[in-house]
Amino acid sequence: MKEIRFENVWKSYGKTEVVKGLNFTIKEGERLILLGPSGCGKSTTLRMIAGLEEITSGELYMNDRVVNDVPSGKRDVAMVFQNYALYPHMNVVDNITYGLRVQKVPRSETRNRLDAALKMLKLEGYENRLPKDLSGGQRQRVALARAVVKKSNYFLLDEPLSNLDAQLRVSARKELVKIHELYRQTIVYVTHDQIEAMTVGERIALMNEGKLQMLDTPENVYHRPANIFTAKFIGSPPTNVVEVTYLDGKIMFGNQSFQLLPMWVKQVEQSKTSRIAFGIRPEHLEINKTADKNTLKGTVKYVENQGNSYGVYVDLQGNEVIALSESKYWPKGETVYLKPFMNHIHLFNCETTNSIGYPAELDQEETTLERVLIHE
Repeated sequence: MKEIRFENVWKSYGKTEVVKGLNFTIKEGERLILLGPSGCGKSTTLRMIAGLEEITSGELYMNDRVVNDVPSGKRDVAMVFQNYALYPHMNVVDNITYGLRVQKVPRSETRNRLDAALKMLKLEGYENRLPKDLSGGQRQRVALARAVVKKSNYFLLDEPLSNLDAQLRVSARKELVKIHELYRQTIVYVTHDQIEAMTVGERIALMNEGKLQMLDTPENVYHRPANIFTAKFIGSPPTNVVEVTYLDGKIMFGNQSFQLLPMWVKQVEQSKTSRIAFGIRPEHLEINKTADKNTLKGTVKYVENQGNSYGVYVDLQGNEVIALSESKYWPKGETVYLKPFMNHIHLFNCETTNSIGYPAELDQEETTLERVLIHE
């Protein structure tokens, strides 16, 4: 099994702990994204897999063997760096094939791999150019081609698209997925860009301050966040999170309240906590000018143009929350009413910051909906 497994892995620089007790497995042949803010330990984790950083304690397994002391060159990894790391004096062909020549891969096989990579990454016609004569996007594709031709079992990418413009990033993401679908290497991809994480990853490992916060599919990371950090980090605009009080089946916002559905009442009471943080994504918060059942009264602070919608910032009992609207006509100071979509709320334990969980009925509803859509 060409999986990667962390068992209580720590990394420290002196007294500074950068990675703290990682315990998780990267499945053979999957695309796993290491996501998190700057300084969270994601690049250090990738470099430990590559053998470029020593492990302070714990054990790292690759292909069912401990590799803590195995040199980088013997780990069967191909790595793409953020700064490309191309040889400036070598042309495109030599940059791509240098590693194969060192490994003494037969010339005919080298040629076949080179031709396939040039075609796949649209580098035909650039074979004799030096890196200085290439654009940023072309250099990035050369770096990717160099990794692809190695046909390594492990493909490690450290923010490989961060230097590209927005349009190139979109096309490059597609190429990466195509490469993986063709070769099915175990891919570990580091980024701080949540859009890249959601579009490229089969699973996301979200990190913060050296600790793993959540490991799951992009869908679950978005719709079923494990804790407050995950809820706020994933999504733009971020999830609204407000500390509230639970009382007799109701969520209390100061002197306002709304009634929870029975499935949520059961979930809260099973958690045995009254100090709760209420979370709702802006797209799941309906904003109106008239009151309705289970609405909360607030005041418009300002409106932000989001491109395809408008973010309406509302003062709700001293808390600022944002709702998305198709209309920009929400005057500052106007009284509005917010209504959460009850199937899309998130409730967290204020003491642990962890989710109190999600009602089983939600999963049953989603499964039924999937079956209806497939039938249609």
